[in-house]
Order: sequence, then structure tokens, then C-alpha cells
Amino acid sequence: MAPDASTAAPGGLLITNVRVFDGIGDEAVPGYVRTEGDRIADVVLGQPAPAGPAAGAVVVDGGGRTLMPGLTDAHVHLMLIGGTMAGLQLSPTGAVYYQALASARAMLMRGFTTVRDLAGDTDPLRRVLDAGLFPGPRIYPSQAALSQTSGHGDFGTVYDPPTALGGPPSRAEQVGLMRVADGPERVLAAVREQLKRGAAQIKLMAGGGAASAYDPLDVLQFTPAELEAAVRAAADWGTYVTVHVYTSEGVRRAVDAGVRCIEHGHLADEATIRLLGERGVWLSTQPFAEDDHHFDNPDSRAKNRQVCDGVGTTFRWALKHGVRLAFGTDLLLEPSLAHRQNEMLVRLGEYLDPVAVLKLATSGNAELFRLAGRRDPYRDAPLGVLVPGAWADLLVVDGDPTTDLAVLGDPGRNLRLIVKGGTVHKNTLG
Repeated sequence: MAPDASTAAPGGLLITNVRVFDGIGDEAVPGYVRTEGDRIADVVLGQPAPAGPAAGAVVVDGGGRTLMPGLTDAHVHLMLIGGTMAGLQLSPTGAVYYQALASARAMLMRGFTTVRDLAGDTDPLRRVLDAGLFPGPRIYPSQAALSQTSGHGDFGTVYDPPTALGGPPSRAEQVGLMRVADGPERVLAAVREQLKRGAAQIKLMAGGGAASAYDPLDVLQFTPAELEAAVRAAADWGTYVTVHVYTSEGVRRAVDAGVRCIEHGHLADEATIRLLGERGVWLSTQPFAEDDHHFDNPDSRAKNRQVCDGVGTTFRWALKHGVRLAFGTDLLLEPSLAHRQNEMLVRLGEYLDPVAVLKLATSGNAELFRLAGRRDPYRDAPLGVLVPGAWADLLVVDGDPTTDLAVLGDPGRNLRLIVKGGTVHKNTLG
């Protein structure tokens, strides 16, 4: 087959002569794995595959390479990673969706078989990908992220009145990236709107951000009553709220309101990070470098620098206090930098040993995704692990990422086999 062609294996796959990292253990162990349909049928460690016919399965000889679960990313923006801000504002609406489709394929070919999308109309894309019509990862959609007026998701012009006062929706609202909502009643309606449209979890902007024009990093966004309304509406549907926020006061307000996951947190103090560990709240944070994002606005550049300066302490405090960590990348609006998804994974090696990084990006993130409960579109099987009955999402890697994460930084060269749901999307093993 062509290296990047998608091919179903009706009789399953038998992947032999590999060292298996299952997403749970502490090492890669010689063995073999068999898939059947879209699930993993057998994982056998410590012994070679039996000789003889494979009962209709396609046999793939891994050549002593490493077999591992597909990678996951807990913070992506499929509708934003493939285009620029100018393109979003000026291009036809269809271009935004076609770019998202192309970005989904690119993520899969980088080895990411499951992602959590945190702002965008991606449930329709999820359905198309899950039907096998195009290649791409599994998607946990949030649909539009919610913002207050003058919040991190308010991309309306400063000369137009806000939507709450009769103004027009911004382009970001028109294409389903954002929803501006003020007051508990409108927040309730906005949360329910996203659930109606297929959200697996709900995303709110609870503090300032670098990419937005009107909000310094230190500002608090959404009142306690507004946050509590969102948490209650999500809980009524059996799912949870995650929030964009950097500062200690913003994190604490969100935690007190019942928010289950914090996105970023890079400016929080140690006591606040410790609180996340004590309350069992997830921290989905990113190993940002300053040049992961570029901004024309000097205020945004300064905010970006401030966030990046907090990366090291955030990770160290989170590890010190036993916080439940998730790995995400949050790359957007610079298509030429989309490949840094893998580089950011490798960057985690500055804070964690390779096996811990691999667990974080496979079974660890999957545990966070399961907070979606019955809104979880993939709840029928385990995710992020190689165990019998799990989704057959797996990679064969040149080298050993359990000792050298750098091999995952070059997916084009080192990912020799990419399988999602039992379908082979790349095979250069012959």
C-alpha cells in the first residue's frame, strides 16, 4: 500500500516482532498484538507470535521496533490551526471547514489518533471522520468556546456594540468558534446550545489571554454565578466544564464554581497549584516556548512572553503536589508551526522522564477525556492503551521512545505504521 493510504484490514492485523509499550507499564516488552475490526483482540507479551497462518489477518513484521498506543492531544483547535487570523476574517466560510479537514489528516499522520478540540464547530467533522470518509483523529468536540463581552473569546470590533446590547456577532461566532454570553441565563442558553450541537465537554474563557485584544492577563472573566450556571448545565448532561485561565485568582474562582479542568494555569502561584492537587482538579497545561506563537500586537507579544515565563514553575509545582496533568498543545493561526505538536511533546522531557511523558500523552489524557461520561463519543472501549477490547489505535515507531522521546519529534521519518480503529493509515514496513 502507499505509505499514507487508508486501508481497512477485514481480517485484522497481526503485528509481530515488536517491543510493546501498552500505555500503562514502565517499559516496552517484546511481544505481539492482534486487532480484530476496530478493537484490539490480543496483547501477548514475553513470547513471539505463533508460527503458521494468521487466520486471515494481515501480518506486519515490526522488525524489532516499538509498538505503542496512538498519541493524544488534550488541547487543539482544528478550525484554527490550518489558517491565519486574516484568513478567518476574510475567507469564505467553507475554507475554514476544509482547512480543518486537512488539519485533521495532518494530525493523524503525526501520530495523534485522539484529540480534544476546545473551540470550534467540530462535531460534524468528528462524524465524517468516524464514518471513515476521510482520515483524521477521534475528536472530543467542545463546539463554540464561551466568552463574556470583552473576554478572551470576544473578537468583535471595538466600534460595534456587544451582542448583549444588540450588536452583530463576530466572525468567530458566525463560524461556531466562539459564543459571547453575559449573565447566568445567557450562559445557560449558550452551554445548552453547545450540548445540542454535539459538545462532549464545555469550554469557558475565565481569564485574559495573549491572542485577544481587549483583556489583560490579570482580569477575571465570568462571575461566580455565571461559572456555576455553566457547571450546573454541563452536569445536567453528565459532562464537565474546562476553562481557559492563567492567574491564581481566576483558577480559584473556577475551582470554587465546580470546574473540573484548568487549561493553562501558567501564572498561578504554588498554593493555587497545590489546591488543584487537593481538589482533584485536572491541569491541562502546555510546554510553551515563546516562538510557538507570533503576534503583531506588542501587547499580545508581552502577554505571550509572560505566559511562557511561567511554564517551568507550573510543571514543577504540579508534579510536586500530585496534580492530575494532561498534555495539550494549543497551536493556532500559524499553519507553518502546526508541526510543533510533536516538538511540544518532546519538550515535556524537560520535566518528566520519557515513560511518564508517553503515559501522559496516551492513557493519562484518556482518563481526562472520560470525564465526558455519557457525552463521550468513544465510551464503548478503552482509549489510549493497548489491552484486549481497547480501540485499535496504535503506532509502530523506529527507535525506542521509552528511552528517547526525540524519535517522536520526527513523525514523517520515525512513525512507520499508523493505525486508527483498525484501519491502516500509514505503513512503510513493507
